Amino acid sequence: MTQTITPYLLYEDVDAALEFLERAFGFQEHLRFTGPEGYVNHAEARLGDAAIYLGDPGDHYKNPKRLGQETVGIYVLVDDVDRHYEQARAAGAEILAEPEDQEYGDRRYTATDPEGHHWFFAQPIHDTEPEEWGATVTG
Repeated sequence: MTQTITPYLLYEDVDAALEFLERAFGFQEHLRFTGPEGYVNHAEARLGDAAIYLGDPGDHYKNPKRLGQETVGIYVLVDDVDRHYEQARAAGAEILAEPEDQEYGDRRYTATDPEGHHWFFAQPIHDTEPEEWGATVTG
């Protein structure tokens, strides 16, 4: 079995999150389960071969925006980061960092969704040896 890590993001309004993630970041809804309480308690969305899960845990949950702090960062590789950035910006995503080449070989920008989750979208632009920027390799 191939190992996969799938982020499970909590949202106060999963319906709105799914719509925003599609419009701004290009995710496509794969499935949605609405519980007896009337809200989406589980959904899945895909971007290429990658997937994210979304859920609404109920009234006790407070999203990162309401908490006033970053709680997680989701790092997503895309084919054309500059085009992706333009799409996100045009859709109203809050841009925290413009596309910029990183010393570790990616071109990356940072955005948040309406509930405050931090998204890092990147495109590999060149190979870099870890020693070139002071990193060490373990394992």
